[in-house]
Amino acid sequence: MTVLNIRHRTTYRYREAVQLGPHRLMLRPRESRDVRLLSSTLEMTPNASVSWTNDVFGNAVATAGFAGLADGLTIESRAVVELGASPWPVFDIAASAIHYPFLYSSEERCDLGALAVPQTFDPSGRLAGWARGFVRGTRTDTLALLKDMVAGVASGIGYQSREAEGTQTPLQTIDRGWGSCRDFAVLFAEAARSLGLGARIISGYLYSQPTAPSDVQTAQAGSTHAWAEIFVPGAGWITFDPTHRAVGGFNLIPLAVGRVIAQVMPLTGTFLGRTDAYQGMSVEVEVTP
Repeated sequence: MTVLNIRHRTTYRYREAVQLGPHRLMLRPRESRDVRLLSSTLEMTPNASVSWTNDVFGNAVATAGFAGLADGLTIESRAVVELGASPWPVFDIAASAIHYPFLYSSEERCDLGALAVPQTFDPSGRLAGWARGFVRGTRTDTLALLKDMVAGVASGIGYQSREAEGTQTPLQTIDRGWGSCRDFAVLFAEAARSLGLGARIISGYLYSQPTAPSDVQTAQAGSTHAWAEIFVPGAGWITFDPTHRAVGGFNLIPLAVGRVIAQVMPLTGTFLGRTDAYQGMSVEVEVTP
């Protein structure tokens, strides 16, 4: 077991006082069999009224409301978590799904729903063609296929950290040949969906940089991160981190899961003021033993 302290501080700056609108926060680590949340606190300046709810995916969502005007906003989340995932996981895949292609049961297809449907407009089938390039013959080992695909994203696309808002489409990432961790996650999830597999996108934190080939750039340890999970019968949701060619989540702390990347953004919000009032933001993340 590994116990980690997480500190996530976001600061917004404005040139003049503005009216802060509601802010949606997804900063409470998501608990599971492999992640145990020991404590969690949330502080804001200026003070805010906070209400909590759970979205359709079971994520903890805080909505912060502000009164009065402010020329800045600081949101700091602190958490202590215990990680118990194995760095070398073994997946008990059902016999019916060991080889691709396989069929989900009618119950699984119904429950997966839109998670198994591509969310990207691809009329020419370019993304599907790219994904089929990893299928080796009429009977391909399912886990080997997914490992090849995650390695293909990491080796074929250059990693580039990007703080600007927005996420590239999978085809933009392929055409440009570079992307951030969220671009990698979306590309991998959408490629899997084009093969008929259920996929979901995860946002969270990276603790320690995994071992990776020297020619692969990696996301900074102790940072916000994005990855994906694929549903395989028997094994359930399997974690894949295409930024690092990694399988399993022993060094990942999830905050939220969703169908598309916009559903798992850690922090979103609005303000009322002049169009040039926004001056900038900074984000500090520390993940330490």
